Amino acid sequence: MAYKENYPSKLLEEAVDAITTLPGVGRRSALRLALHLLKQPLENVHHFTSSINSFRDNVKYCNTCMMISDNDQCSICSDHTRDRRTICVVESVRDVMSIENTGQFHGVYHVLGGIISPINGVGPSDLTIRQLVDRVSQLTLQDDLSSEVEVILALSGDVEGETTSFYIYRQISSFPVKVSSLARGLGFGDDLEYADELTLGRSIVNRQIFKP
Repeated sequence: MAYKENYPSKLLEEAVDAITTLPGVGRRSALRLALHLLKQPLENVHHFTSSINSFRDNVKYCNTCMMISDNDQCSICSDHTRDRRTICVVESVRDVMSIENTGQFHGVYHVLGGIISPINGVGPSDLTIRQLVDRVSQLTLQDDLSSEVEVILALSGDVEGETTSFYIYRQISSFPVKVSSLARGLGFGDDLEYADELTLGRSIVNRQIFKP
């Protein structure tokens, strides 16, 4: 039987409805959260809601790597100590955070915003693959023979991740770049955000040439 609750307040019901729009939050959990907020000092709740509003209204996407940022360029892309000729391609912002937590990668990133998934209606044009190709093209035109350009395909090992990696490889294979992928310390289909830092760090350090 589906969970049914009679609400003593229409405002409470609306709050519960809003909270259930968050992923993984059912109505029971949403009710507990709503009642918890009701017990908090008013200034705490206002700070909470204003922070969410400010985040949603003002957050930007880096015009280079598509990472979320407070400015037009994220802190990683604006850090001149990073190796700009080594680009780690990831699915999401969470993947950038996971890799950064390992402390093993010192290049830059490119956030695709998803992976190719025909069953979910996600095609190459829905991702930032074209922007990645443009970045790679510009890097290979630079007069810098001191280091090669490397693109690391750090996507999941499931079918959709492999499909996306292969598609990107085909798009950039005409450029003089090294294309690599994470060493398979991760299990098939594992998401980067759930991998422990040690395993993920080793996968980055011991990355392999991508073999389509």
